[in-house]
Amino acid sequence: MTSYPKAEISWFSALCDDDYQFLGVEDPSLKASWPHCRDIALTAEKNGFDNILLPSGYTLGMDSIGFAGGIAPLLEKMRLLVAVRCGEMWVPQLARQLATLDQMLGGRLTINIISSDLPGQTLDGEPRYQRTREIMQALRQFLNGETVQMNGEHIQLDLEPPRMQTVSGKCPPFYFGGLSSAARDVAAEEADVFLMWPDTMDKVSEILDDMRQRADTYNRTLKFGYRAHVIVRETEAEARAAADTLISKLDDGVGEEIRNRSLDSASYGVRRQTEMRDAANAAGAGDYVEDNLWTGVGRARSGCGAAIVGDPDQVLAKLNAYRAMGIEAFILSGYPHQDECDLFGKYVLPKLDHGALEI
Repeated sequence: MTSYPKAEISWFSALCDDDYQFLGVEDPSLKASWPHCRDIALTAEKNGFDNILLPSGYTLGMDSIGFAGGIAPLLEKMRLLVAVRCGEMWVPQLARQLATLDQMLGGRLTINIISSDLPGQTLDGEPRYQRTREIMQALRQFLNGETVQMNGEHIQLDLEPPRMQTVSGKCPPFYFGGLSSAARDVAAEEADVFLMWPDTMDKVSEILDDMRQRADTYNRTLKFGYRAHVIVRETEAEARAAADTLISKLDDGVGEEIRNRSLDSASYGVRRQTEMRDAANAAGAGDYVEDNLWTGVGRARSGCGAAIVGDPDQVLAKLNAYRAMGIEAFILSGYPHQDECDLFGKYVLPKLDHGALEI
């Protein structure tokens, strides 16, 4: 039996109004709300997941940091991966908020950095990623308990850290993703975990090789994570049928409107998700761009646009194939999120050697 490093298996709480019984058909009971998103998180903890991503989008759903403060006292073991939109927070304030959350979680905080614009403003990619780099540098110093003395292009600070510090006294891990050259360079220099959206196996291998080389130029070593949807059923036929049912009521115009809602709808990574779907359709593969990787989710979703689809052994084999390439963290989701969390927790999670990612 092949041995792999222990994997961190995370779920996803749909804070950004991204939960459906049928993609593109709004269900008031599945819209982002405190009870609904709380129950997703509690279900993930009950099923034994190691972490849960709390996404963030200015125009969509709930605030990730506010939600994290509410859910933290209800969790006993699971980590929180709190998404932070760089363009929306002043770094000293953000450092104090995150340190407070880490204290509430007993040291179980992890941070998903998003290189966002300030709502109502737009920066070109290069300056936006430079601002993200400076924010990550300053935030790490504050959360390490260090004084920040920075005279950057975007951040000018000479300030001691807040009194409130993390449980460890160190900065929690930064999870960060992006496929443009500017994004990859920021990740190589500043991230702890480089996150990828779904892609074909050959493309994933190319990205991993490129990121290892970029990290080498900074004398750093990255961990790698993979964000994907999942549809697992007792048989492959049932899983494929569930995928078909998910998009069975989707109107193409509604799907396009949903895709365009997101502030990152024109990003390089989003375009790549569209390319995969187009390639699958051009090949007559019914949205399957390769074995067990279904791009139909991207018909009504900006961002992560593909799902691992199959029976328990097929889903496990797909995850292990990624693990063999060096991926150690997975952020999974499914529709509806609470139901699919139970299914993955029943059929696949017990077969995985998993635990909190060690940085």
